Amino acid sequence: MPLDALREPFYVGSVQRLYAIPGDEAHMVTETTSGGSVFDVGTIFEIPGSDVARAVFRHVFYTRLGEPDTWQEVAEAIGAETGLPAAYREELSAGTLPRLCQSGARTHHGGMLDATTGAVSTGGLPAAPSPFNIVRRYTIRKPEPLRLFGRRLFDYSGYEGRDRYVVPLECIVRFGVTSASSIYKRYLKLAPAERTAFEAELGAGGPLEPWRYLAAPVLDFTSKYEPEDRAVTRQEAFNMSGLGGAEFAELSRLALLGGYALKVLVESFGLRLWDLKWEFAKDGDDLVFVDTIDSDSFRATATLEDGGDRIAVHYNKQAMRDYYRIAHAGWLAAVDAAKAEAAAQGVPFVEILRAEQAAGRAPGDPQVEAEFVSIQEAKMAAIRDGITGAADGGAVRAALERAGREEIAFYTARGFREALVAINGIPAPSN
Repeated sequence: MPLDALREPFYVGSVQRLYAIPGDEAHMVTETTSGGSVFDVGTIFEIPGSDVARAVFRHVFYTRLGEPDTWQEVAEAIGAETGLPAAYREELSAGTLPRLCQSGARTHHGGMLDATTGAVSTGGLPAAPSPFNIVRRYTIRKPEPLRLFGRRLFDYSGYEGRDRYVVPLECIVRFGVTSASSIYKRYLKLAPAERTAFEAELGAGGPLEPWRYLAAPVLDFTSKYEPEDRAVTRQEAFNMSGLGGAEFAELSRLALLGGYALKVLVESFGLRLWDLKWEFAKDGDDLVFVDTIDSDSFRATATLEDGGDRIAVHYNKQAMRDYYRIAHAGWLAAVDAAKAEAAAQGVPFVEILRAEQAAGRAPGDPQVEAEFVSIQEAKMAAIRDGITGAADGGAVRAALERAGREEIAFYTARGFREALVAINGIPAPSN
């Protein structure tokens, strides 16, 4: 497919663009951009080379999900987890996993376009990797908003009985809890009695603590097509999904098993996977992995010892969130204030933020220092080399550690080390 055959994108988002394919309504082309978005503000930074690196990750990993060997590795990883409760292991391993081990998973991914020829590579990488992937198209249906006694609600009844649509949920798999995990922030705001109920709803098996792996991974959900992401219970997620009971159970198992597939991969790079998010489409009798899977959609770290501190270094978009939180706290406070005001008014918070910035009452969007951007480039390049096999595991781990130590030195040199340790410091393990 010649790249010049792609016309103007029909969707322009903060981190990707979507293009229709002339004469093919069943597929579309996604273009991963080098821009980045945090805190739902929109594109406010750029990491050169991240467009191709993230597109390569999607292509390689989605290809892996379709291969039975990947799921054999998952089965072995689950079998090797000695601390996993027996009942949990049995439910996770029954039905869905044996089928995946036989035939692989269905995904929306169709291949990557060669940057020079436009030819579609469906297996390995093309000679000239590009930021363009081809995927199947599924209908996106947004819930109907309504107001009741001054409160905003959303009507999900239109999903019932539908087919070939994207399930309106973000499915978040959590292997552990970090200081930045949204569930941990929600947890801290609860009264003691509410915390116990929250732990039970989540299936956490006890109190939530930062930088602690859970006995078994948990799955929680947020809304997908409301103006802001909203945490929902499993029962509400089921009601919103438009799926039957057996289908929703299948979605839950697929999300967790897909989490293990990513865990196996990132652990080969010497990283620890904390959480990730999936989306699914209903396609006949199947549930299909869709949307993006790259460093924007998972949280992985390495723990580095430096100057007497044990610091978790992030190899994903959390590193950018932490940069703004540490180096530009005033700007982030203005973002949070705009979100609070928007929740009260029922309008998009970015409108309020931009109005406050235009009036000079809120700081403008900060520029990211070039040195910090360069460190993020190095991280992405190492992960790209790892997933493509361009470097072996030892070389990838060394490159990631080097970039992590450079990041710690960056914060230390600017007087931000104490703030870094406050959010990413890990206590020494108790004897």
